[in-house]
Amino acid sequence: MPETINTPSNMLQYDVQNLAEQAQALADSAARLADQTAMTVIQAHSGDVPFFVTGLTVFVLACFVGYHVVWRVTPALHSPLMGITNAISSVIIVGAILAAGLMQAGGFSMVLAFFAIILASVNIFGGFMITHRMLQMFKKKG
Repeated sequence: MPETINTPSNMLQYDVQNLAEQAQALADSAARLADQTAMTVIQAHSGDVPFFVTGLTVFVLACFVGYHVVWRVTPALHSPLMGITNAISSVIIVGAILAAGLMQAGGFSMVLAFFAIILASVNIFGGFMITHRMLQMFKKKG
């Protein structure tokens, strides 16, 4: 007659099996979510909604979210936020350079890519100058 003994190895095996079942359920849920997202993207690109409306909606929402996020930043977090802004601007400048380099014909898109490169460069260098000046305030004088 086998006895069930609650040994640490039995408890560990039970915990591992429980964790594996939870991981499988999470993976199934993620797969369903990915399928739903794919269907939404397919429907959006089928022509039901014009791209201008979608782009304008994303732009307006990004403006509101960005404004509220930046408005609530405390002064103590200003320097780390500037560092992250510089990193984001560096990604923007790389994307603008790639966009400008991949364009075969000139025109309005090339002009926009050029202005994106210029504005991102100004943002990066200005952010580094402000960060440098702020760090100078913490150095001992003399």
